[in-house]
Amino acid sequence: MEKTLVIIKPSAVQRALVGKITARFEQKGLRLAGLKMMQLTDEILNEHYAHLSSQPFFGRIKESMKAAPVICCCYAGADAVEVVRAMTGSTNGRKAVPGTIRGDFAMSFQENIIHTSDSQENAIKELERFFSPDEIFDYKLAVHPFLYSPDEA
Repeated sequence: MEKTLVIIKPSAVQRALVGKITARFEQKGLRLAGLKMMQLTDEILNEHYAHLSSQPFFGRIKESMKAAPVICCCYAGADAVEVVRAMTGSTNGRKAVPGTIRGDFAMSFQENIIHTSDSQENAIKELERFFSPDEIFDYKLAVHPFLYSPDEA
């Protein structure tokens, strides 16, 4: 099963949306494989957002991500990266389709509630950045046979 990173951002933590967001992924059938709260630092943010470091908004992103703790999650499932991205919606909360997490909870491009890995390659790197190997668990949900056909599992 594919694994992906979800970071519930400070804006969602401050708005008490953590339970509503995690419930959506569980209701979909994704398996929670890792979960932790952490306060992000400049060091980890410089690495995580290195691809944006030359952008004029880079400093604002870092300050936003340090405004409160975040909740880091590892979800597993068939095509987990694609499924989570579809559930999350457009980066700009005002343009995100209703029914998606951002479409239902976000009004901002920057304060957009959630970060998700955008590819399997990045999911692997990002999970290694935010979790140690002993913080990600491999187990089978009892409902697994009701989520997937035998040829999908």
